[in-house]
Amino acid sequence: MSKQTYRVCFCCRRRFRLASAEAPAEIKSLFDSYSENGTISVDNLHRFLVEVQKQENATLEDAEAILNSLHEPKHLNIFHRSGLNLEQFFKYLFGDINPPIDPRRRVHHDMHDPLSHYYIYTGHNSYLTGNQLSSDCSDVPIIKALQNGVRVIELDIWPNSTKDDVDVLHGRTLTTPVQLIKCLRSIKEHAFSASEYPVVITLEDHLPQHLQAKVAGMINETFGDTLFVPGSDGLKEFPSPEALKRKVMISTKPPKEYLEAKDLSGEQNEVKEGKQSAEAGPWGREISINKSRTNDEDDLNEEEAHEDDDDDEVDRKSQQIAVPEYKRLIAIHAGKGKGGLDDWLRLDPNKVRRLSLSELELEKAAVTHAKEIISFTQRNLLRVYPKGIRFDSSNYNPLIGWMHGAQMVALNMQGYGRSLWVMRGMFRANGGCGYVRKPDILLKTGNEIFDPKAKLTVKTTLKVTVFMGEGWYYDFRHTHFDTYSPPDFYARVGIAGVPADTLMKKTRTLEDNWIPNWNEHFEFPLTVPELALLRIEVHEYDMSDKDDFGGQTCLPVSELREGIRAVPLHNQKGEPYRSVKLLMRFQFI
Repeated sequence: MSKQTYRVCFCCRRRFRLASAEAPAEIKSLFDSYSENGTISVDNLHRFLVEVQKQENATLEDAEAILNSLHEPKHLNIFHRSGLNLEQFFKYLFGDINPPIDPRRRVHHDMHDPLSHYYIYTGHNSYLTGNQLSSDCSDVPIIKALQNGVRVIELDIWPNSTKDDVDVLHGRTLTTPVQLIKCLRSIKEHAFSASEYPVVITLEDHLPQHLQAKVAGMINETFGDTLFVPGSDGLKEFPSPEALKRKVMISTKPPKEYLEAKDLSGEQNEVKEGKQSAEAGPWGREISINKSRTNDEDDLNEEEAHEDDDDDEVDRKSQQIAVPEYKRLIAIHAGKGKGGLDDWLRLDPNKVRRLSLSELELEKAAVTHAKEIISFTQRNLLRVYPKGIRFDSSNYNPLIGWMHGAQMVALNMQGYGRSLWVMRGMFRANGGCGYVRKPDILLKTGNEIFDPKAKLTVKTTLKVTVFMGEGWYYDFRHTHFDTYSPPDFYARVGIAGVPADTLMKKTRTLEDNWIPNWNEHFEFPLTVPELALLRIEVHEYDMSDKDDFGGQTCLPVSELREGIRAVPLHNQKGEPYRSVKLLMRFQFI
């Protein structure tokens, strides 16, 4: 791999020297500081772990484990394994045993508070395999979501064609249905494959009474004792995730009268023709915390027309005729009430509930009722869902919901883009269990209630050093990025968080290099570090077309390990590459 040839035309070729990965100057300087006679001993490696890597609880045994992992005991005796040379030291720092988040750190948040004190990993229209208008409905994306740690699954339930059974499908569209019972059985089988903490099934109910009774039987038969059923008086406070371990909860509105579905696919297609994808481009539109400035009012009106029963006023008459066995299963009651925002956000000391708002409704409400929203979410649940014109299964910035205390920020999991990368980054925290405790600032009451628009002081500053990257040579064909030369990589590093903290910065572009050595430093002042996520992307500069995608990851700042770390990158879908990674350093100053 010393030289590489690119064909320019049938008679001309270009040759490029291919450098091997070499320790950056700062790494060499650290090696010199901690080595004696060209090697770092176990004692000095332990000191390095404590002083540079900030692993205060590191032991000599930890240092010995690192040293032993870099040697082959069969071939080297104890004397040769007594320390690390520069090559081995660099291999440790840039290796899989040195990730930015501690892989041994499991659930560590206090899980004994009410459910309303946690962000919950939430999917939207979880049964769809693709776009919102014509894709297949299946239990496969539900299984995948649960395996990835998603804790809230949404099912739209409708009568089948013969009106004697229940299907799951996106109503008033051309999506093909899947049987409800198949989805329920798959949820039961995979509910706790990634996490023991509760799964919530939100039902969008479009059923007549006889099918509501059938659904009640399906749910009882499928989940049995796993189902959490509240008492007849409902819940005055939500139980804790700890108390609900390995339980399934049903959330929906109290049953209402059945309405025949109308075929609105033509109307929706007319709307689609006049709208553009919100996630344009090969890896999605850049995330903004600011309110969308194009066609917001039109979008809001359309959304109110297209979103299903979850947002309509509760039908008081239908509650009186509700199927008792169906109504009894509802653990988390949903509904808005008659009036406007003031009524939607009304606090009831005797019961808790779930409110659902579209992304545009939340943005509009946050302008005038930000504190009221946060106060509401301290006891109650708030679900935020994508606006109805996102037919391509694109998404919005989840930070808009999280910074206002919304627990169930629902995203379409069918596609990819920066919003999903941020979502996955958030729920890597707390052992990936799907529940992340909200920051204390969002739980304060009275005069101390958090104001998202207030100017806050900087609590800490994250200093990020981007040393280098490697692995593209092994994971991509050699003409993937450029037909006539090696790639020209640059990195983007930044913060997704509250508006004051949100920022992206960029390294210089290094031409014709499979192993870019940037060695650049960036600083990010943080006012709410608890809500900050570190975004990392690599792109390949293309003079004549859109830049090519080279990898991404998103990491919760609260869980970052200080020190020099090897940061694996993922593709657009969030799947890890085999070899692509960055060498970075994280410091809080």
